[in-house]
Formats: sequence, C-alpha cells, structure tokens
Amino acid sequence: MDRFTLLTAIAAPLNVANIDTDMIIPARFLKTIKRTGLGVSLFANIRYNADGSEKPDFVLNQPKYRKAEILVAGDNFGCGSSREHAPWALLDFGIRCVIAPGFADIFFNNCFKNGILPIALPEAVVAKLMEDAALGTNARLTVDLENQMVVRPDGSKIPFEVDPFRKHCLLNGLDDIGLTLEHTAAIAAYEAKIPAWQPKIHGA
Repeated sequence: MDRFTLLTAIAAPLNVANIDTDMIIPARFLKTIKRTGLGVSLFANIRYNADGSEKPDFVLNQPKYRKAEILVAGDNFGCGSSREHAPWALLDFGIRCVIAPGFADIFFNNCFKNGILPIALPEAVVAKLMEDAALGTNARLTVDLENQMVVRPDGSKIPFEVDPFRKHCLLNGLDDIGLTLEHTAAIAAYEAKIPAWQPKIHGA
C-alpha cells in the first residue's frame, strides 16, 4: 500500500448526499478480485450515457477534474452495501482523499485499509471546500496527514481528527498484510519453538 503523508492536488466537487457504494462502482463490475482496472467504471451509471459515451456535465469528465486526487462530497458518503471494490475504484481512478460531512462505517474503514484518507468535517466547512474545489485547476487543496490539517488555497488551515492507529498505518503504507509482516521476526521465533512432530503454519 502506498504511503499517505502530504497531498497537494486538484479537488473535485461532488455535492451529492447519500452516494452509495453501488453508485461508486455498480454491481456489474464486481466480477473481478483485482484492485486495478476499476477506475474507468467509477460512478459508471452517472458518468456515462447508455451508449458508453461520457456525460460532459459529470464532474470527473470535465477536463479540469480528470486528474483530481481529492473528492469533496456530500454527507453519508459510501452508504449501501459493503463492497471493497468501492475504494478500489476510487483509488484506481487516482482519488487518495475523500472529504465529506460523514461516511458509512464500513466504507470508512475500507478506505484506510486501501490507502485512502477519508476526512469527516462539519457541513459548513465542507461547503467552503466545495467552493474551493469549484475553482478547478485554479485552486488546489493540501492534505497534511502528519499535522492533521487541510490547507485551503488561501492558506487557511482546517484541522481534522483521525484515529492514531489508522494514521500510523497510512503514514507508513501498512495494510493488514503489512502490519503482519512487521512481526515477521516474532512469528519466526514462535514457529521455531514448535515441536518437530507438530505441523507448522507454513506446512513444513
């Protein structure tokens, strides 16, 4: 998993509440277990016409937002079914941070496990960031995880809260597998104590 430390990027405004995981990545694209290749299908039902052509008015189809790495969205983002493909699709498109007034719990947790930083801020604050994002390439937001600050284009700073353990994992690029590998020495020492007659975890 890639580390998340300091991100200065274009933010795309998606001022819609209750964006569920089926809207983020429709069920017909869940046949794969690969984390790559899903970005093209992100928001497919509202991003494309029936013939597959792009809807020019959808935010991520607009030239100034095609390389957005931050998404500023409405409340209750990621509600609906629990599908890890939702953060996979966001990440594959290039989104590393989602800012919203609130998130669905499972989606919120899945973001951290996949290298995306979800930031919950008061609705009035998100509205200001939505205005910043509306400026497109003329304004960029900076997300400083180490200092837990969102820096607006005018230089003003907005603090945000994040669980210390999740912060540690993102700063160091640690997913569940990475966390386990941090204890490789301890695991090897434990296995070395297992009697020869008892099967070991790795089958030797």
